[in-house]
Amino acid sequence: MIRIFNVYYPIRTLILILGEAVLVLASFLLVTVLQYREDSYLVLNFEHGYSRIAILTVFVVLLSYWLDLYQLRQPSPLGARGEFFFQALLIAGLLTSGVGLVGALIPGGPVDFSDFSLVTGSSLATLALLAWRSAYSWVAAQPFLKERVYVLGTGARAQALVAGLRSRSELGIDVVGWSGQLPSPVTREERGSHLAEVANRRRVHRVIVAMEDRRQAMPVKALLELRMQSSIQIEDAASWLERISGKIELDHLYPSWIIFARGFRFSAPFRLLRRLLNVTAAFMGLVVALPLIPFVILAIRLDSPGPVLYRQKRVGQNGNIFLCYKFRTMRPDAEADNGPTWATDDDPRITHVGKFLRDTRLDEIPQLWCILKGDMALVGPRPERPEFVEWLAGEIPYYNIRHMVRPGITGWAQIRYKYGNSLQDAKEKLQYDLFYLKNASIGLDILIMFHTIKIVLLRHGAK
Repeated sequence: MIRIFNVYYPIRTLILILGEAVLVLASFLLVTVLQYREDSYLVLNFEHGYSRIAILTVFVVLLSYWLDLYQLRQPSPLGARGEFFFQALLIAGLLTSGVGLVGALIPGGPVDFSDFSLVTGSSLATLALLAWRSAYSWVAAQPFLKERVYVLGTGARAQALVAGLRSRSELGIDVVGWSGQLPSPVTREERGSHLAEVANRRRVHRVIVAMEDRRQAMPVKALLELRMQSSIQIEDAASWLERISGKIELDHLYPSWIIFARGFRFSAPFRLLRRLLNVTAAFMGLVVALPLIPFVILAIRLDSPGPVLYRQKRVGQNGNIFLCYKFRTMRPDAEADNGPTWATDDDPRITHVGKFLRDTRLDEIPQLWCILKGDMALVGPRPERPEFVEWLAGEIPYYNIRHMVRPGITGWAQIRYKYGNSLQDAKEKLQYDLFYLKNASIGLDILIMFHTIKIVLLRHGAK
């Protein structure tokens, strides 16, 4: 796996994306050369031809990402290939209609193509992508291109690791053995003997240690022999679980790990740059949303009586209390009977207009003002109410660590996990928040915002 924006991505997925980008670019380049022939040099170099083709390539990659075409799992069966064929045609249609519309509105603009080059290029690119996917699926399934891994451990942690590695074929990993294959109980010597036997017979590339009782059960001698006498890499399960899950497990987290781990640091230049970007984005967001605000206000007024804005105390950076503003989505008396409670699926307290505002995230427009004030950021842990924070901090260890940064309108936990309304959900989301705090960067913030836009546009996962 390779690390980009402090997030780990399978190398195979990056190869797939790069291959598709090259094929799309080459398809439109070839069509341009065939159409203009001796004038193609002038078109490409002096009429922004290369720039236009690059824009089309980026557009295709973005559409593929938003349609989850890079979320690879098991080798594609016939049904999955048919689905990809349909989605590839959908991308070609969206590309042709979208670019054609923009070209008609802005003649001579950066995406103004002739009908021939646009339609023919899209058709050629679609055929190339279908051929590339078929070839890629076949090559990626070959055993000799997979990394052979042995998982040392038998507990819940080892089982989670084995399940995670086996369920993600895009990682290119083949779990050829693990300690769970041994009959229980098993001695340290038997565990070491099994490790050595599998490592030699299956020519293991990597051993991942996922043992919970290391002092009493770890086969240190066998591990040392493998480490000294071969090129086998030996790694701890914590880093791999973090890579494949995008979260940090609370059940195996110790204060010493947080103290010595890389990350959880925010330098003054990083904080300043992040703040400048947040203020700029929030101001631009308010300007773009300004024409929508009167219609949102009118809809709320017509739907139910009560104030348009909803003000609520939330816990911010360093545990400070601030007022969070949102467009009202519930009845004014929503908490009159039971006091502060989490919203649930199909909550009867949510108004008809409020449901639409929540699904489209329009209810969060006033939070842009909270960003300008300095109480919130675009990206960060979700701000919780003081009543919930006091309870959750007593039930979940390390909960207050999430308050080391400004809370965000969106965040890593929000895009990776569903809306939480229970103690277990809060614990699960904290694990994602800890991953974000450990790996925070400007690039990661941009990635989260990009994925949030995808969720809002496709109405998938919005809450």
